[in-house]
Amino acid sequence: MNFSQRTRGIVRAIAVAMALALPVVMTVSAADARVGGGGSRGSRTFSAPPSTNTAPGSVAPMNRTFSQPGSPNVGAPAANSGGLFGRPGMGRGLLGGLAAGFLGAGLFGMLFGGGLFSGLGGLSSILGLLLQIGLIVLVARLVMSWWQRRNAPAYASGPAAGVGPQPSSRSGFGFGLGGASSAPVEIAPADYETFERLLGEIQTAWSNEDIAKLHTLATPEMVSYFSKDLEENKARNVTNKVTNVKLLQGDLAEAWREGDSEYATVAMRYSLVDTMRDRGTGRLVDGSEQPEEVTEVWTFVRQRGGSWELSAIQQTN
Repeated sequence: MNFSQRTRGIVRAIAVAMALALPVVMTVSAADARVGGGGSRGSRTFSAPPSTNTAPGSVAPMNRTFSQPGSPNVGAPAANSGGLFGRPGMGRGLLGGLAAGFLGAGLFGMLFGGGLFSGLGGLSSILGLLLQIGLIVLVARLVMSWWQRRNAPAYASGPAAGVGPQPSSRSGFGFGLGGASSAPVEIAPADYETFERLLGEIQTAWSNEDIAKLHTLATPEMVSYFSKDLEENKARNVTNKVTNVKLLQGDLAEAWREGDSEYATVAMRYSLVDTMRDRGTGRLVDGSEQPEEVTEVWTFVRQRGGSWELSAIQQTN
């Protein structure tokens, strides 16, 4: 086996690894959502909310939504594509399609001896190999650069540090966030109190399987997800009881306006007792009687002058 053949063997092995790793890269943002996850954040549905003190890590993308990429319309049919790399159950998106097509054709072409350009032979074979490797490295660097930018920490849009009122003894929301505010919607202390109240009332209505109450607290899209999840629980003959909900810490990630709709995305760390029980006997099937802590990012929406409603829930990674 000459040098060129050995080099081609190495490159083909690398191609196999990258081809197998590509689907993992494309689904790395997927996360198992808690009950009630998903929803819409208007035109920012497919953009990750900024990091905050409460949720300093990355936020999982929407696992289900009615929104279409690039469109603020909530309630539209679910799109068949999503974001840059797409999401589970959706299309690959722009970069995903390009990467999959390019690498799928190029890398597998190399496996079968065709190369990225269907073969460069003779005296130019080494140059062809170097060019192939360079293109692979370039694509990999572009992917990594995008991923790092997407997950880079960002300051939350909120009242400047030390300007807003201090949190009350009964509220877990902080009002002293760093960074200048660029959001056109001002979130007042009364709004934070509303977010905290909605956290408890929505969990109670969920535990009571009170769809009518949920309609007064959340958008129709979110209620459709709640209803679906509750029906699945009934089919399994179990009921999910969420009790002793207490907000421990919360802060604003961003707030903005789209037409007559105002949005506020907040990170909330709270404690709760989350149990799954047999619907007939009440026997504990899953969960624990001991309190646990979770951190989620909730988005609320209101029509100008109206009341806040839950419009999305995202998990933190």
